[in-house]
Amino acid sequence: MRSRNPVFSRRGFSRDNGYAGFNTAPQAGGPAVATQGNPYAQPTGDPYAQNPYAQNPYAQQDLQYGAPPQAPATTGRMTIDDVVLRTASTLGVLILTAALSWALLPVDDANISRSYGIGIGAALIGMVLAFVQSFKRKASPALILTYAAFEGVFLGVVSNIVDNRIADGAAMQAVIGTMAVFAGVLIAYKAGWIRVNRRFYGFVMAAALGFILLMTVNLLFAVFGGGDGLGFRSGALGVVFGVIGIILGACFLALDFKQVEDGVAYGAPREEAWLAAFGLTLTLVWIYLEFLRLISILNSND
Repeated sequence: MRSRNPVFSRRGFSRDNGYAGFNTAPQAGGPAVATQGNPYAQPTGDPYAQNPYAQNPYAQQDLQYGAPPQAPATTGRMTIDDVVLRTASTLGVLILTAALSWALLPVDDANISRSYGIGIGAALIGMVLAFVQSFKRKASPALILTYAAFEGVFLGVVSNIVDNRIADGAAMQAVIGTMAVFAGVLIAYKAGWIRVNRRFYGFVMAAALGFILLMTVNLLFAVFGGGDGLGFRSGALGVVFGVIGIILGACFLALDFKQVEDGVAYGAPREEAWLAAFGLTLTLVWIYLEFLRLISILNSND
C-alpha cells in the first residue's frame, strides 16, 4: 500500500516495496518489466501482449525491400520531454506570479504589513493545495498550476522583503544557489555518484521527518514564547540548520530524479509527468527558501 502521508507520498514510494525500481531493472525491448518493484506493471503480465496491432503487418514486406524493421510506437507513456515541459510550465507560473507580487506588493514601511499578510495568506492556500494534490490518486494539472501561482505570490513577497530590508541581492543569490544545487545533484546522479536505494530513501525520510518536527517545535516556541524560539533559525545554530536544510533538499532532488527515471523506464502513464513536475517544484522551493533564510542569517550576523 502506498503511503498516504502528504509529505512523503511521492509517486514511486510504496509502504510494502520501498521505492519503485529498487533491486529491479527494466527489461530491454519495451516498457514492460517484471511486476515486482514496478508500480505500473499489470499483475497478469502485459495486457497488450495479444494486441493484433502490436505487429507491423508490413514488416515482412519492408524487409523484402531492404527497409529496417520498425518498432511499434508507444503512446500515452511518460517521457523525459513530458517531465521537462510540465516542470517548465509549473515553474513558469510560479516565477510569473512571484515577479508580479514583487512588483505590485511594495514592502516599504507603509505597506509591508499588508503585503506580508497577503504573502502569508498565499502560502497557506498553497500549502492546502499541495496537501490536496498529495492525497489525490491522480495528478490534477489545474491544481498543481494553481498551487504554483499562490506559492509564487508568497515567494515574491518574502524575497522582496529579504532583498530590500535585510540583504541586498539575496534573492538572486538564492536563485543561483538553487540552480547550482540542482545542476550538481543532476550531474552526480547521472554519473552514478549518488545511488538511490532503500537505505538512502530511509535515511532521507527519517532525517527530513526529524528536521521538520524540530523546526515546528522551534516555530511554536517562537510564536508563544517570543524571540527566536529555541534558536534553531538564528545565529551559528541557524547557519548549521540552514546548511542541513539545503542538503536535505539535494537528497530530495535525487529521489525526484529516481522517480522520473523509473517512471520513464517502467512505462508510467503520461499524467505521471505532472506529479514529477509537482515533486520537483516542491523540492526547488524548499531549497530556495533554505538558501534565502541562510543568506538572511549570515547578513544579520554582520
